[in-house]
Amino acid sequence: MKKIKYYYNTHTLRYEKLETPLRVKLLRVFGFIAAAVVTAAIISVLAFRFVGSPNEKLLRAENERMKDRYRALSAQTKKIEQQMKELEDRDNEVYRSIFEASPIPDSARLEELEKERQIALVEGMDQSDLINSIATTLNQMGSRIKVQQASYKDLAGMVKNKEKMIAATPAIQPVSNADLKRIASGYGYRIDPVYKTVKLHPGLDFSAPAGTPIYATADGSIEVAGNRGDGYGNCVIINHGYGYKTLYGHMFRVKARAGQRIKRGEVIGYVGSTGKSTGPHCHYEVIKNGNKIDPIYFFYNDLTPEQFDRLLKLAAASNQSLD
Repeated sequence: MKKIKYYYNTHTLRYEKLETPLRVKLLRVFGFIAAAVVTAAIISVLAFRFVGSPNEKLLRAENERMKDRYRALSAQTKKIEQQMKELEDRDNEVYRSIFEASPIPDSARLEELEKERQIALVEGMDQSDLINSIATTLNQMGSRIKVQQASYKDLAGMVKNKEKMIAATPAIQPVSNADLKRIASGYGYRIDPVYKTVKLHPGLDFSAPAGTPIYATADGSIEVAGNRGDGYGNCVIINHGYGYKTLYGHMFRVKARAGQRIKRGEVIGYVGSTGKSTGPHCHYEVIKNGNKIDPIYFFYNDLTPEQFDRLLKLAAASNQSLD
């Protein structure tokens, strides 16, 4: 039952029924609704701030998954970059050093490219930023790989050229000398057998019976094959390229022909005593860029270290040459 309220009217000196005007009722209703709306808004803000909507929860979870995947990709990229750095260092410091080639400049390897973004910066990235960052890093890696592939292609060419150079470098003795007893005279100043004066002997004398085969000590092309009247008698000169030539003098008979391509170990003639010679032997010279150098250092293919040491002592002995 609705309660009826009364109030004492001082003007009429009577108790009268209390009636609320419509305007006041409307104001009260409006105030209640306004308070309810404001309260609901505050509750919503707090709820979205600290609790989050279902859609926000899904987006937040997806964002975390993307961050985890980005961290994994970043770690993988860093590992690949480390491997690339090792390959680049090995290329410069090992392979190109072997072939005496200039290292690739860092600018060619894109060393100054932008570094990988730190994980702290990832927090502020959206999906497109993450994708662009990964794409940029992968593109940079692709560019470095292309440069490295080109470098290895160059190295492959250097390997082939190095093989040719090694084959063209004198590396064996010109006559069979397994017991190392055939070195008669070494490189250096020796007593001339004819004039009996001390003169530079620009090669090695290998004493051997007449008719003993003489072998080419490296690949090359026959430049001279015959007697030039210069004291070497019947001789052969081989042009090996790369600045190397070898001379084989005093042959009994020359087998090679001028212009002929020759391989290391092929017979080019036979030991004799033609020209200015006092006995059958092979006079052997190594010429590098026009200068006659000691051949003793060009027998590394058919000698052990102990044999080379012994041969070095024999060649260093002061005696009379055979030519």
